[in-house]
Parts: sequence; C-alpha cells; structure tokens
Amino acid sequence: MDKKSLATLILLEEDDDDDCMSLLLSTREQSNDFHKSRKKEGYYQILIKSHLNSDDEKFRSFFRLNKDQFNFVLNLIHTDLTKQSTNSVKIPISAEEKLALTLRYLATGETFRSLSFAFRISSSYISIIIRETLETLCLHLVPLFLPPQNKINMKEKALEFWNKWNFPNCVAGVDGKHIRIFCPKKSGSLFFNYKEYFSIVLLAMVDANCKFLFVDVGAYGKEGDSTIFSSSRIGNQVYSGKLFLADEVLPNSDKKLPYIVVGDEAFRLHRHLMKPYSKSSVKSDKRKIIYNYRLCRARRVTENAFGLLSQIFRIYYTLISIKPETCDKLVMVTCCLHNLLRDAFLEKNNHPFYTYESDVEIPKNMTPLIARGGFASADGLEVRDQFADFFNEEGATQWQNERVFRLSS
Repeated sequence: MDKKSLATLILLEEDDDDDCMSLLLSTREQSNDFHKSRKKEGYYQILIKSHLNSDDEKFRSFFRLNKDQFNFVLNLIHTDLTKQSTNSVKIPISAEEKLALTLRYLATGETFRSLSFAFRISSSYISIIIRETLETLCLHLVPLFLPPQNKINMKEKALEFWNKWNFPNCVAGVDGKHIRIFCPKKSGSLFFNYKEYFSIVLLAMVDANCKFLFVDVGAYGKEGDSTIFSSSRIGNQVYSGKLFLADEVLPNSDKKLPYIVVGDEAFRLHRHLMKPYSKSSVKSDKRKIIYNYRLCRARRVTENAFGLLSQIFRIYYTLISIKPETCDKLVMVTCCLHNLLRDAFLEKNNHPFYTYESDVEIPKNMTPLIARGGFASADGLEVRDQFADFFNEEGATQWQNERVFRLSS
C-alpha cells in the first residue's frame, strides 16, 4: 500500500472514530436529559404526588400499603435513607421516593429497566437503591413484626389454634417453599434444586391468623429437603423443645400432651412436630382419617399465608434476578409487611378470629419441599396416637364426622 492510500485510510478511521464518539456523547446527553426530567415527568411526581395521594384506594392498590402504613414505614427508615446534597448531586433522591420505588418493585416484580423508564432513574442506580432500602427495612421491621421467641405468648397462640381450627396445644403450622431465583454468578449447582431450577429455601412457622411467627431463609436449593428443616434455626428450636412450654392438659380432658407445631410429610415426626399418618395406613382406620383431617385443616394456615404473600407481592410470580443475600432481605421484608397488613385486617374486623378465607393460589415459582420426612421418633408416634384418640373421644365434633364420611364415601 502506498503512502497516499495509507493516509486516506487513517483519515477515514479517524472520521469513523469521531462519528462513534459523537454518537456516544449524544446518547449520554439524551440519557442525562431523560433522567433530569425525573422531577417533572417521573412516576413519583406525576402519578404518586399528583394523583395517588388524593385517592386512598388507588394508593393502596399501587403500593399494597395504605397511606398511614406507608408513612409509618417511612418514619422508621427516613433518617437512614436520606442523603445530603453534594456538588455533584444537588438534589438527591429522597427517602420517600426510594421507599416508593422499592414497594413498587415488590408489588409487581418489574425489571429494573422497566422501573428506570417509569421513575426516570438509571437501572444501575435502581439496583443500589433497592438493595440499600431492603437492608434498612429489614433492620427496622424484623424486631417489630418478627420478634424473638421469648416475646411471643405461646399459650395465647395455642388458644387461637383451638378456637379457630380445633387443634389443641398447637402453636403454629410449619412449611417451606423453594423460591425461584436467577442463577447467581460462580455458584455452580449450590442453588440447583430437585425441580431443576435455581432457588433459595424459605422456612416459616405461621400462627392461626396466617401471620408469620418465625422465618428462616437462605438455605441452598440443592440441599435435601428432609435435612433443611432439621439443620435450620427453627428446626433446632422445635426438635430441642426450647421453643415450647411444659406439657398442657387438653381441653375437656385429663390427657396431658406437649405443645406442638403441625407440618406435612416433608418433616420428621417428633414429640413437638405432628405430621399426618401415611396414606396406606389410613385406608381402613377411621380414627386415623379423622386425625389427618383435623391436622390438615390446621396446617392450611401455612398454605394460605404463602398464598396471600405471593398474591400481594407479585415479585414471587417472577424469576427474582438479584443477589442471593439481597433476596434473603427481600423475603424477610415481605414477610414483615405481610404481618403489618394482617394486623390491620384483624384490627379492622375488631375480632381476634377473622372469618375463614378460602385457599389462595400459590405461584409455580414457590415449590413445596419434597415429601421425605426422615425417621420418626418413638415419642412422636406415641404423642400422635394420643392426639388421634382425643379427636375421636373427648375432642370429637359433629361436623368432623359428617365431613370425613363425605370425603371417604
């Protein structure tokens, strides 16, 4: 190639570089203009401040919290999320706008890209806002709505189960779900579960009013479901008996049995954890059929709690694509907000036991634990038989016999 041709080629490449640089600068300028319009055109200013604040029903539909609940949560986190103005950021994003953005993410499961167009904030900064807000919410909400066990009145919880679900000495239902997440970087098969997708495990104990008592989240999806509970903090408290009071006499009876929690076949039968009799053993035994019916009726509180949680916070209907540690905080925050909403529901109805709610659909992204509960203890077998005797003798009801007969016929 001669010198003239080489000089011409270099000039053409320089022109191309200039065009690329001009295009890049133009894109940045457009992006900056787009984000600078947040105060005039963003969701927060146009929709929330101008319209939703004057309509209580639409405000609650948008955020899942009413204005009083929103302001209550905002007061808890306002100081921690408020940033001071600097030379580079004259008007920082307010704590109120950060909370609004986070609640909308939990309510819909929208992508950061979609929220970026709506709130006029860059998607990269949205990820930072949501992470920081979830951490702050978790710090302030968990002590209020998921208090430690020594602050929970176990006798009161057991009475609620007896009055509402006709199961004595029961303080909670226990269950677990696999929550679908995007494959974390460099995680290998740690989060890959038996359903062949990536997940973290949520274990929860739920009271008679579908409120979460204890929540344990973060176990790897690949772990065997029969061992997740026994190795968890909740499982250790249940199997060691530290969670419970001394044995209590059953209503209308002289039988004395321990306080228990109820679960399904995924859990190991224990003195303090009751599960159903196997299907093969109940076919010709009415006594066991009635026990299974009463236990499964009480255990429905866990399914209803998970169903209500996912119906309110639609993030559980999506593939959650955030870091696992942030996802753990997300689950804890939604459980706390769920309890906040349940408290408001009970107060509104002005009655300790609200009317029964039908089963709520649980999304496919929340998969139950596999039904392999491990070995049963001898004490657990004995306690279960005594509960079965109670339900067929002193604790028998007319409606249970009618319903069991209808189901078995």
